[in-house]
Amino acid sequence: MDPSTKSQYSSRYDLPTPEPDSPSLSRSRRPYSFSTLCATVENPNSSHKDQHGSSSVPIYQTATFKGVGGEYDYTRSGNPTRTHLEHHIAKISSAQHAFAVSSGMAALDVITRILKPGSEVIAGDDIYGGTNRLLTYLRTHMGVTVHHIDTTDANSIIPYLRPGKTAMVLLESPTNPLLKIIDIANISALVKERCEDAVVVVDNTMMSPYLQRPLEHGADIVYDSATKYLSGHHDLMAGVITCNRDDLAQQMAFTINSVGNALSPFDSFLLLRGIKTLAIRMDRQQSSALLVAQMLSKLGFKTHYPGLPNHPGKEIHERIADGYGAVLSFETGDKELSEQIVGATRLWGISVSFGCVNSLISMPCVMSHASIDPATRAERGLPEDLIRLCVGIEDPSDLLDDLQHALLEAGAITLAANDFVRIPNAVNKAVEKLANMQPRDDAFPSDRAWFVSAPGKVILFGEHAVVHGVTALAASVDLRCYGLSSPREDGRVSVRLTNVGDHYHEWDVDELPWDAATPVVPGDSHGEVLDQRLLDAITQRALPPADQLPPKTHGALLAFLYLYMSISHKGFRQRPCFHFQVRSTLPVGAGLGSSAAYSTCVSTVLLLVNKRISLPPLPQPSRSPTHPEDPGHIHISHQGRRAIPPAIADEINQWAFVAEKVLHGNPSGVDNSVSVFGGALAYTRPGFGKKSGMDPIQGFKSLKFLLVDSKVPRDTKKLVAGVAAKKMEEPEVVQKILDAIQSITDEARRALADPEVSREDLLAALSTLIDVNHAHLISLGVSHESLEVIRRRTAASPYGLSTKLTGAGGGGCAVTLVPDNFPTEHLQELVSTLMGDDFQPYLTAVGGSGVGILSPYEVHRSLERDRSELMTPPDTPLPHEAEDHVTLANAGDVLKAEFVDVPHEEFAHWAESQGRWLYV
Repeated sequence: MDPSTKSQYSSRYDLPTPEPDSPSLSRSRRPYSFSTLCATVENPNSSHKDQHGSSSVPIYQTATFKGVGGEYDYTRSGNPTRTHLEHHIAKISSAQHAFAVSSGMAALDVITRILKPGSEVIAGDDIYGGTNRLLTYLRTHMGVTVHHIDTTDANSIIPYLRPGKTAMVLLESPTNPLLKIIDIANISALVKERCEDAVVVVDNTMMSPYLQRPLEHGADIVYDSATKYLSGHHDLMAGVITCNRDDLAQQMAFTINSVGNALSPFDSFLLLRGIKTLAIRMDRQQSSALLVAQMLSKLGFKTHYPGLPNHPGKEIHERIADGYGAVLSFETGDKELSEQIVGATRLWGISVSFGCVNSLISMPCVMSHASIDPATRAERGLPEDLIRLCVGIEDPSDLLDDLQHALLEAGAITLAANDFVRIPNAVNKAVEKLANMQPRDDAFPSDRAWFVSAPGKVILFGEHAVVHGVTALAASVDLRCYGLSSPREDGRVSVRLTNVGDHYHEWDVDELPWDAATPVVPGDSHGEVLDQRLLDAITQRALPPADQLPPKTHGALLAFLYLYMSISHKGFRQRPCFHFQVRSTLPVGAGLGSSAAYSTCVSTVLLLVNKRISLPPLPQPSRSPTHPEDPGHIHISHQGRRAIPPAIADEINQWAFVAEKVLHGNPSGVDNSVSVFGGALAYTRPGFGKKSGMDPIQGFKSLKFLLVDSKVPRDTKKLVAGVAAKKMEEPEVVQKILDAIQSITDEARRALADPEVSREDLLAALSTLIDVNHAHLISLGVSHESLEVIRRRTAASPYGLSTKLTGAGGGGCAVTLVPDNFPTEHLQELVSTLMGDDFQPYLTAVGGSGVGILSPYEVHRSLERDRSELMTPPDTPLPHEAEDHVTLANAGDVLKAEFVDVPHEEFAHWAESQGRWLYV
């Protein structure tokens, strides 16, 4: 910045905070009260006085100003209306400098531009979702290290204070939405003592300058989302920044002028108007908030509000703040109950944000904090059932009445003895829900066998391009991994990996390194990061070196033990002893998601044997429609395949993702999600300026494919690196290819999800897209001669089929779309030709069911029965079946023997013939 520019910004943004003007009297007046300062918008600079004496600051709704050398030339750089606003904000914030920008997140963006690559930031673990999102971006793309810690203990930041590295400490107090209290003064002192170059930044949105002025307690920069309390009406977006350091002010002024996110003149006018009533609004809001908090606390809900006597850190808050604020939150113990309460309110508006004159209600985990992934929310102690209340200026009696009616309607409270009391069942609902998830010992004995399966996956479109932000389409295949657990009585747990060298390994359960294990108790989720201490302990003390095991075995055993020791910790459940056998109709290592299918089977079995998930109860029997008068004839419906509840599938998927992390380090989560939920989904990596994540493709039509394993191993990392290098060398060429693949994916996604597209047109469109997609992959250099041979064989007359590589390429598998009416004799001939070329073809369907569990109920089992009997259970149950209809077959010994002995080509049919499978 040149000296003249620097002087220009200094005069514009260096806003003094004067004492109130006093007339010439012998006795000086006392300083104005805060509410008076709010209502009095004056600027001592005579050049800012309105020539007409307007009692309201005029709106200078102009982009440019005439003349040369004047104070203002362009509204992006400065505007008189905004200058009035910034002076006013500085005056009520104990600040020398103030800036008004387009939103609260814009304010934080301006502040974080102080950071440089390699800088380290310390932030709280209970912060606004938008703040978390921006910090994640800085960590991912800007080389900034972010430490999320519990800042309620000031000393907890000491290990992370590194002189020369720590550049910023970012605080909120109270935090949003758990209302945790942070000792801003103590932390500021620690930072100045140990890292004098670090900047202490405070998000003061929850309090506003009326109730808390962090600059008075040692903070360097304070920002507010002025959309909230400062405005008070939710009719504008704005953010404000205040500080007392000239150097920081100059840096931020430069950024604001450069990026052009300063607040517009009209919004500046609206914000000035709103600030005038800040004090009177907040007085009403926080007095009502205290009444609401007291009511909820009295009813027995865990309530978070600094005004309650038992709120942690209350004495700290009272030392640094002038009030308790108007935001509170409470827990019900059950997410579904919370949703019912929120939905039953009438006066409380369901909305994100807070600080408005009207009251709002929300569930942070599904609204304002939904951008934080569930595992991270759980790790930071953010309850999924949490309800946040933002109290407005309505009559408090109306607010209390509406909330009471919502609690009553949802079944959380009842009226007894002319007073509301909490229903005991609602108090313990979370505990009951967990208990209901644990199958009764008499329902599912601990000595029973569990038979599970999970599908592999194919990438239909988007291979390699997905790494660079292009959407990929993945779908499940009918080739599956199968897992069978059978009980042991000798205190040991064992694994047999049939398809990986037929390797067998066993451990004495009590000799495993349990001292390194941290229990993940039922109801909790595994953290975002793997437990390195446990991984190291298993590797060093429970497994031989990887080079002494068959290929791929070490990772499979490590993933199994990691999940076993995380789920089965003796601190909350007896450690189960069992044998786990794995067998797959999927080719292992061919890029068809065999590891994810294995991870899903491991996850499912361990959750079942530890009784952390349960299967749906057997439906109550009804009279047979063919014998309505005969009580001896019982009819049990076998219609429908979707029998595993979504909540159970979610639990399985979370743990399958953990296993995938053990196996692959940083997986996308696509493979395990397809394996658990089946069907098809679209996946886009984050960080490319568009919507990211996984979206199911609703209404996906099952398709017939010929999968051909080339038997050529591929080096995925090398292939991905090769595409990345090509993109560096020829960015425009490669980007055009990536854009073309994105167009193919978009078109395929539309066609697959469109119910109006005929089957014939769909297959024709997909065939064309497959050919074009593969041609682009060839241009990226990721095909292989073996794959091209397969393509030529399938495209030759009389077949005329479309084929492309799937997965990493460079070998691995090819996928060939087979039309519905493709002649059987041609298909058999093609398979013979491919096998003659030493390829391994698999005829399968794409888009089928996800994880499966063989039903444990006797009426669903078909061992020692004719297969045809499976579809129609015996009309007359055995006497012990008729008693409660939930008797289980303990056929573990039979399954265990046949699981190993059934020939490979017959295995899938044999597995399906064992009884009714419950699928997602």
